[in-house]
Amino acid sequence: MKKLQLAGVARAMFASRRAWVFGAAMAMAGVANAAPVEIQVWHTLTDANKAEFEKLAKQYNKEQDDVKVTLRGFASSTALEQEAVSAVKAKKGPNLLQLSDNHSPEVVAQHKAVLPLYELLAKYPIKDLNWFVPATSSFTRDSKGRLLAFPWMAEVPVMFYNTAAYKKAGLDPNKPARTWTALQAELLKLRDVADIDCPYASSDQVAVHLENLAPINNQLFTSNNNGLDAVTKKSAAPAMQFDTLYMRHISLMVSWKRSLLFTAYSGDNASDKLFAKGECAVLTANSGALGQFLATKSLSFGVSPLPYYEQATKEGGKPFVSGSALWALEGHPQAQEKATAQFLAWLSKPVVAAEWHQRTGYLPLTEAAFRASDVSFYSKIPGAQAFVASMSAKPVQNARGFRMANYERIEPVLNKELTDAFDGKVPPVSALNNAAAQARTIATQR
Repeated sequence: MKKLQLAGVARAMFASRRAWVFGAAMAMAGVANAAPVEIQVWHTLTDANKAEFEKLAKQYNKEQDDVKVTLRGFASSTALEQEAVSAVKAKKGPNLLQLSDNHSPEVVAQHKAVLPLYELLAKYPIKDLNWFVPATSSFTRDSKGRLLAFPWMAEVPVMFYNTAAYKKAGLDPNKPARTWTALQAELLKLRDVADIDCPYASSDQVAVHLENLAPINNQLFTSNNNGLDAVTKKSAAPAMQFDTLYMRHISLMVSWKRSLLFTAYSGDNASDKLFAKGECAVLTANSGALGQFLATKSLSFGVSPLPYYEQATKEGGKPFVSGSALWALEGHPQAQEKATAQFLAWLSKPVVAAEWHQRTGYLPLTEAAFRASDVSFYSKIPGAQAFVASMSAKPVQNARGFRMANYERIEPVLNKELTDAFDGKVPPVSALNNAAAQARTIATQR
């Protein structure tokens, strides 16, 4: 009887142990199969750059099981921002949001829905916080140097040129013009010798022909030290400084338009497509256009800094680094904040950041990303490596960027006045005076 009782106890203990082991196994399986933390990233990338970002997100999701990144693209910044406002009110906002540089990053960071990046990274540090190249991230930092957003789409205006067209015109594709005067001589050959109907075109015309005309020629774009002093000191709102340099330049562009050297221009990226098709030989545009050109197999091209005026400076200066960045939003669970930081840390890895830079034309985030870039990539694009290398240097005073309140409303005004001047509707001097006056009024409005 006693043996039977012991056997029963043994069976009970075995059953209990088996149940515990089974329960523990199920619990471990539950942990292993736990759903990944999902984060949403809203963006306005298009064409080749959109495809590249989607590829990277898919790669990240495949490499690990803890975080799932979901991308949502929008046709325009306006559409994205309108949707974001509604989503934030409904407490369904994305974790990361692409916003264009409005030249008032401190104002954006003060919005209650925004989580400044330095606060996020204080909670979840990314290894070696010093990986941001100063020139690449200055447009996303506040007056104290704190990083407000992730400068994933940092870019600068450059000059692209069709190497095949240069050869046809008898020009050296490895030595494009460095000054506007020398460029005019090249455009004449492209028009008359190579018989090209569109020698020169420009996208992002405000950035090229107004904003960056100043730093390229080692001058200030606005008063108050490009508006940077107004961030910390009580002073008058910064104002545009359209002096004789601007009068000379816009007048030259108008003369090029009349002589069929300058045939396509816009405030957006419309002219990029003309260059990609080989219809235009020279294009000034933001470096982020590179992705589209690389995706055009029949196109051979080089990259050069924007031209300068030898009357204004002995050598060309650095352009403003601008573009757009990924901003983190408040109101998400701690797990999502951590997941967001993990995704940004992955994007900043040298190999990943180098691939993004090479496929899109956006500037590398780090020195390590630049060093990780494939030499063969640069060898295919004359001038690209030297130009990108020059951007890693600390920017001089005039090229650190500029600050101006309500610039998102000022930029369309500048674009209209510039277009009217190029179209011959308004004399260059009048267009520039009108633009400066309207900008001054808008900048002081609350």
